[in-house]
Amino acid sequence: MRTTRSRARFARARRTLPGGVDSPVRAFAAVGGAPLFIRRARGARLEDADGNTFIDYVMSWGPLIHGHAPPALVRAVAAAAKKGTSYGAPSPLEVELGERVRRLMPSIERIRFVNSGTEATMSAVRVARAATGRDLIVKFEGCYHGHADAFLVKAGSGALTLGTPTSPGVTAGAAGDTLVASYNNLASVHRLFDAHRDRIAAVIVEPIAGNMGVVPSADGFLRALQEVCAGAGALLIFDEVISGFRASAGGVQELVGVRPDLTCLGKIIGGGLPVGAYGGRADLMSLVSPAGPVYQAGTLSGNPLAMTAGLWALGRLSPRLYMSLGSLTRRLAAGLADAAREAGVPLQINAAGSVLTPFFTRHPVRDYASATSADTAAYARFFRGLLARGVYPPPSQFEAWFLSAAHTAEDVDRTIEVARAALRDARP
Repeated sequence: MRTTRSRARFARARRTLPGGVDSPVRAFAAVGGAPLFIRRARGARLEDADGNTFIDYVMSWGPLIHGHAPPALVRAVAAAAKKGTSYGAPSPLEVELGERVRRLMPSIERIRFVNSGTEATMSAVRVARAATGRDLIVKFEGCYHGHADAFLVKAGSGALTLGTPTSPGVTAGAAGDTLVASYNNLASVHRLFDAHRDRIAAVIVEPIAGNMGVVPSADGFLRALQEVCAGAGALLIFDEVISGFRASAGGVQELVGVRPDLTCLGKIIGGGLPVGAYGGRADLMSLVSPAGPVYQAGTLSGNPLAMTAGLWALGRLSPRLYMSLGSLTRRLAAGLADAAREAGVPLQINAAGSVLTPFFTRHPVRDYASATSADTAAYARFFRGLLARGVYPPPSQFEAWFLSAAHTAEDVDRTIEVARAALRDARP
């Protein structure tokens, strides 16, 4: 596989961009080698600067549930751009997309659009603190809620990938307001509430963790969190930036029948364009300026391009789509597991909806400790073996693989075939 042009572009990028990239995991630091620079994508395929093509399982980290550049979406965004890319004023599109999200997720009685998942989570926590008059929040080891200061304590995603679960530049005061529990471990939550009961404003949780790799919540865990929060006067915040519209059209909250006080969204609601949102009970969201005193603003929030793409993407969610995605995900998970057994490589596959992660470990993965016990060197060898054979997985053991409507059974079968050889590469 030729990488001459990508390597040249990376060398050039490092003279301008920190580490040569605009988001840490893209640098391939966890898997070795230089990142590939992508020049175009269509359907389930990427093409890099050297002309190599790949079956893509990153899918822009989740938003592309319908695949890269669906022609109808491209036409819709192009038509919207002709009318203006940003107004700095209200548009009907914001209201239409807000109403559509509210129909899909009834817990969201009011919604505010922002430009990223980080903006959504930090704003939801601000609302929770204002509503309760309390300072502390509870998060879980390995759950990533964006790069706001309060969340960079035992964080997942890029912070975990690069071995820096906390970050310089985060003050002791910001870190001190964040309490950390163990995912899927209710006893650890009870201990925190026993010690700080009247000071906890909210519990924020990924209902399917996606940033220490895919780790589904245990049966009853989310409902138990709701009960703990209700009993202590704290709020429950679901970070469904990844799981929202991936697990189902109504998110994980629909599947488990738990109605959080606040929900954070992103990814799919922008159809691949930068977007985020937070929303929830009307009384809580009435605290947000200009309706209330909790300040939050954004010049590009609700811009017509992102709203158009979101309306297109959410308008094409259907039971048939989720059945197809679920079938392909199960097919890929089973095929990878079979290939690992044939190769004699210990592998655990965690899958939920249309996302999965293969962990290089003999033990079930259900929390941060078990996720970080995985053999990252083996994953790096596996990654390089897949990439060399035309499959582009996430460049980190601790990220989710995403499938889309553009993936086919033939793509999955080809991936499994390639994985058999790549798993042999993964052996020490």
